[in-house]
Amino acid sequence: MVGRLSRFLRLPAGDQVLVLQAMLLQVGVRLGLWVLPFATLRGLLSRLAAGGRPEVEAGPEGLRTARRAVWAVEAVGRQWPAVGTCLIQALAAHVLLGRRGCASNLRIGVKRDERGTFVAHAWLEQGDTILIGGAPHRGYVGMPVLSGLDRHS
Repeated sequence: MVGRLSRFLRLPAGDQVLVLQAMLLQVGVRLGLWVLPFATLRGLLSRLAAGGRPEVEAGPEGLRTARRAVWAVEAVGRQWPAVGTCLIQALAAHVLLGRRGCASNLRIGVKRDERGTFVAHAWLEQGDTILIGGAPHRGYVGMPVLSGLDRHS
């Protein structure tokens, strides 16, 4: 725990804020999935994501912003696996990106594993780029894209 704290304290202030936001979002999403219907959680997250700045232009700035937000979400997920599931990370990253004016699409895919068990995986895309949940999405049959999180997608 002391190592985690010292690494956190060595981060630049902007990255500390981003990591704290990623942690709070992932804990909030985890709790929301436990206690709320998904449609209700989706609406709350949509409003939260939309509360950010105007959309960032595609290109280097948008990609840099997206990579930094994803880095924070993945860092939190590695340190606290209970909140680091693919769905929780994809939802948290979507909100962080939305608050920074970057559009993204949540994807969910399904398949049967080698034992025949139904499994699902979530990932986040920006255009043709997979931001989070990368390689594990291979082999999954993608469900319709959830553009943003609004109820009309």
